[in-house]
Amino acid sequence: MKLKVAAVLTGIFVLGALMSGPLRASGPIETNPYAQQGVDVDEQDVSAKIAKDKALIAVQMKAIVALGDRLGNEQVGAALGKMDQKQVMPLLKSLSIEKETITPGRYQGTFTVRFLPEKVKPLLSNLGVQLPEEQGPPMMIIPVWTDENGRMMLWEDNLWRKAWLDLNASQAQIPIIVPLGDQDDTTTLSPTDITNNNVVNLEAIRRRYDVKTMLIAFAQPSPGGGIHAHVVGDSPLGKVTIDKIYTADTHQLGDSAVAAAQRFQQLITDKFKADQSKLIAKAAGEPLALAVSIPFAGPSQWNGLRSRILAAPALWDLM
Repeated sequence: MKLKVAAVLTGIFVLGALMSGPLRASGPIETNPYAQQGVDVDEQDVSAKIAKDKALIAVQMKAIVALGDRLGNEQVGAALGKMDQKQVMPLLKSLSIEKETITPGRYQGTFTVRFLPEKVKPLLSNLGVQLPEEQGPPMMIIPVWTDENGRMMLWEDNLWRKAWLDLNASQAQIPIIVPLGDQDDTTTLSPTDITNNNVVNLEAIRRRYDVKTMLIAFAQPSPGGGIHAHVVGDSPLGKVTIDKIYTADTHQLGDSAVAAAQRFQQLITDKFKADQSKLIAKAAGEPLALAVSIPFAGPSQWNGLRSRILAAPALWDLM
């Protein structure tokens, strides 16, 4: 099955084990919508140990407010913030330390705080929040931009990479992960590795972000302010085939890049929803509708076709 999108990617589809468990090292990007990443705390007391104990409580309270802000709005966050420690702790699934600094009498840390969906959903629903639908498999996109001079850019600050980052889709229905581009990434993967299809370094990036699907999205300027996007590869949603020029109404390269990235996200989301609907209908034993067009020359030919259709039980409900 082909999934046609608005960019051209050369894709790599590889399998890998997903880490799980109540306590784990924090990954670079969190895809769970009921997790809050990058929660900062700074506590002081008579000792660093006591300060850290206070921080572990404070970070939960701060995270539940941030979660309400993100999934709902500031009013939802404020309502959740009125809960006390005893009410928030049972909602917690796990904590991961992203970074920490310990000095005498002081603890500074940044955490990823994960909450239990089955316990948080009722709270959010009661506050009128439309809850996130079931998530599909995450995809990592590595944007590769070739400028007007033919220079390939992978980690630099460029409009193609920015368009994907600005999607902020790491916790969307189909999570789209864009590598951070930090020192670990830049020393692992270079434009030459992309050109030469260095499977060792590509696999290292995939493992770092703990994803099964990795697609490389190529793009370059096109006349008239458009971009030519190219993406081809396999994914859990089917074959991704994109080779298209996107031109925004403004004829600005940056806007065209945004349009291409947004179109990709919309298409994979629509495909996932369609697949889920089919699975639900199949599980429920519901008949699936199929439009069929059969040409016929006249009434006698139609009567013959109609008799054959009526004789097929699977098609009876379509008449």
